[in-house]
Amino acid sequence: MRITFAVIALASLGLAADPEGFKLYKNSELKNLEKQLAGKMSAQKVASETMATFGNHLFMLAHREGNGEVELHETQADVFVVETGEAVLLVGGKMVNPKTTKKNEVRSASVTGAERKPLAPGDVVHIPARIPHQLLVENGKKFTYFVVKVDTK
Repeated sequence: MRITFAVIALASLGLAADPEGFKLYKNSELKNLEKQLAGKMSAQKVASETMATFGNHLFMLAHREGNGEVELHETQADVFVVETGEAVLLVGGKMVNPKTTKKNEVRSASVTGAERKPLAPGDVVHIPARIPHQLLVENGKKFTYFVVKVDTK
């Protein structure tokens, strides 16, 4: 009853409640999170934070100041939206000495036969499940990207 009253009260003021599951991240929020991540770099020169989970997909922000490992997600597709910086995405090819690091996740140090795709702010990438990929960031450079991970199974 109180929730219904609150919704009616908001509506009477011209303020509607957001629909269930709706989320808006303003650019200023992403910039603040980028600054926080830059201060939390791992030994591999990457930091990321899951921002929200919605059923079969999640949002995260990642910040890199170095190369990533080659990754292959067996049951998730990745969508990247480049926020700042530049990187090269290696996509496809064959992983060298792949190792399962956790359920449905395979990693390796390198990949052969991959395509090189330069990335810059505003670029959007979709990487299907089971496709090897690796981000390369030049020494001294920074790269931040918004990630949507979508469960395919």
